[in-house]
Amino acid sequence: MRKHVSILIPKGHTSLVNIVGTHQILNQVNAFLKEQGKPELFEVELVGLSSPTEQSNGLFTVHPEKVIGDIAHTDLIIIPAIHDAFETAFSDNREFVPWLQQQYKNGAEIASFCIAAFFLASTGLLDGRQCSTHWIHADDFRRMFPKIDLVDDKIMTEDHGIYTSGGAYSYLNLLLYLVEKFAGREIAILTAKTFMIDIDKASQSPFIMFQGQKAHEDIVVQKAQDYIERNYNEKIQVEELAQKFAVSRRSLERRFKKATHNTITTYIQRVKVEAAKRSLEVSRENVSEVMYGIGYSDEKSFRNTFKKITGISPVAYRNKYKADRPGL
Repeated sequence: MRKHVSILIPKGHTSLVNIVGTHQILNQVNAFLKEQGKPELFEVELVGLSSPTEQSNGLFTVHPEKVIGDIAHTDLIIIPAIHDAFETAFSDNREFVPWLQQQYKNGAEIASFCIAAFFLASTGLLDGRQCSTHWIHADDFRRMFPKIDLVDDKIMTEDHGIYTSGGAYSYLNLLLYLVEKFAGREIAILTAKTFMIDIDKASQSPFIMFQGQKAHEDIVVQKAQDYIERNYNEKIQVEELAQKFAVSRRSLERRFKKATHNTITTYIQRVKVEAAKRSLEVSRENVSEVMYGIGYSDEKSFRNTFKKITGISPVAYRNKYKADRPGL
């Protein structure tokens, strides 16, 4: 059955890549189907609040084919990333909210790309559900929307007809997932090969750069974080940390988890692994040397921790990111 797809054209600084890429890929799927003697699957339209919709960077203007008042029913709504500050993005585009809520109630599915998850979250439709967004903004998202289950390691999520994607170009993986769901595996593979997209990528963990969660006001926790980050090459015990900052272990663990969304042990592991990643990217050290350099002595433990956090082994990570140097 033919599906009507509404690609939203928000006001502000919108990801034109998301808009144009979605439009091109879904229409190419139609072309593939037509070549196989099958009916076209997607009716794709750009839908805005006004036409034209000038982008706030002043460089582009998008001309939606319809405004939301023209769309009584749609099957799939695509929300591209909006790069303005959240408050501005929401204020400029609040007219979309009741329309999105009503369309979802009427059976439409909704997909948000990258940081469009912030706008989708503001509708309340994500409350109690899983969601992904760009890993850089994960801490801000958790703080702003505590009712939502953010899984920042995932390339995409699906929960009761709502789809979200991780950072930047991972929207292509969500698009392929939707193509496979609606058009089948064969067409999805053909689409992936045509556009040279890595199909079945499921995690954005290898891309995450852990920077620590410092947007809080607990001075003791900040001092503990600083100590961990300065001494990641040592074996750090939680009990010693508590004694060093004159608080009980239980109190420090509770405050640390509240402030950073990580346990102390997990935070230590993530700091150590981030240091290991940097060494694997730029140094000539082998994996064992990197392991010892961040304070691990058990190779199996290091390998398991590294893979748990990044999704791949230390060797695979080095092969993925270390530049080839002829003659070395």
